[in-house]
Amino acid sequence: MTKINNIEWSEKVQYLNDIMNLKPVFWVNKHKDNFEEASKKVAYSMADVQDAEARLERFAPFIMQEFPETAPMNGLIESGLTKLTPLKEYLEDKYNTTILGEFYLKRDDTLPIAGTIKARGAIYEVLKYAETLALEHDLLNGIEDDYTKFSSEEFQSFFRQYKIVVGTTGNLGISVGVMSAKLGFEVTVHMSIEAKQWKKDLLRSKGVTVIEHETNFTEAVWQGRAQSDADPKSYFVDDEHSVELFLGYTVAALRLEKQLEEMGIKVNADHPLFVYSPCGIGGSPGGTAFGLKQVYGDNVHCFFAQPTHMPSMLLGQITEQFDKVSVDDFKIDGKTCMDGLAVPRTSGFVAELMSNFFDGGYSVEEEEVHLLLSKMVDLEAINLEPAALAGVPGPVRLFTTAEGQDYINMKNLQDKMQNATHIAWATGGSMVPAADMEVFYQEGLAVINK
Repeated sequence: MTKINNIEWSEKVQYLNDIMNLKPVFWVNKHKDNFEEASKKVAYSMADVQDAEARLERFAPFIMQEFPETAPMNGLIESGLTKLTPLKEYLEDKYNTTILGEFYLKRDDTLPIAGTIKARGAIYEVLKYAETLALEHDLLNGIEDDYTKFSSEEFQSFFRQYKIVVGTTGNLGISVGVMSAKLGFEVTVHMSIEAKQWKKDLLRSKGVTVIEHETNFTEAVWQGRAQSDADPKSYFVDDEHSVELFLGYTVAALRLEKQLEEMGIKVNADHPLFVYSPCGIGGSPGGTAFGLKQVYGDNVHCFFAQPTHMPSMLLGQITEQFDKVSVDDFKIDGKTCMDGLAVPRTSGFVAELMSNFFDGGYSVEEEEVHLLLSKMVDLEAINLEPAALAGVPGPVRLFTTAEGQDYINMKNLQDKMQNATHIAWATGGSMVPAADMEVFYQEGLAVINK
């Protein structure tokens, strides 16, 4: 137990006071070890990342056959990188700072099939479950078999005996629902009160059963789990505890490594990489960060972004109570426009694992996200949903806060920042209906014109 008069305790109290008062914070994880030491504390490694990548490659012919939009990537579900030059200049001017290094957007808003980062982990978990069933029931002649068989009526008929259930604020449900339905599974998605109507409509159009809850994410997950547990032929995609979901996200690191190499962008001790990821329950940013650490070790610096009204990962890490605390415990209302991040309690599995690896986090206000959403449209012609903007202020926080400057100094990066690469991870947006996007845009204009 930390002593009450310890400086560390005083810092925690100050952070918690600021968080409870909805003030934006930038927090550095001072408990993490270097990569080598951290790796000794966890059960997963690069071998798990490579196993997940190999599985997705096995399914690539099936994916390309069923989703022709993946043909340019030969059946891989991947997104590009966009350099943010006008937006970077705007941020420097607005926040009166200089962002040393180059600034990019990782375009998971354009991921095929589901249009969000959830397409990585969720689709991977559904495919792994399907593969496991097919192998157990001798539908496949080993993993060297032709995976386009998953499109056959024999496979579809077999999978119709089984159910897949998930609880979500929206995007996870789309990824699980679309792929599960394509394979033939009976799918039920439990959606929390934050879920947007268009996401419910989209799922229903794919033949997915959507159950709406007038309560938060945690309760929707609990209801989904209870339903699934009652049926021996039902599989629950558990956003709070799933290892497979987590490992599916890690594959992004191998793809990003290849992209950066192709673009001639170095990542090493003299060329640091900074990645800023929106964070809800923690699975997607956690998996991505874990994969990046496997690839780049201590040369990549990963920060998670959360709404000031829903800082569940920050609270879990600062208190070191992980999923044992909720925003409700701190009298935070949890009301946010960033529906994909509207999770009152973090994943204990991911939070505890990430405490060894990720470098810190920060919180963003609603108005800032609205403003940046409109500026992203005006300056870069990129449409993102609100949650996907949370990573964009990351470099600003790094250079304008005392904590960010302390981090740079602590890592001895002062003379290397001009060689840095900053990546904000865009988590969704391309599937948002035009009418909804226009509402988001107008909300941003209202902030700009205040």
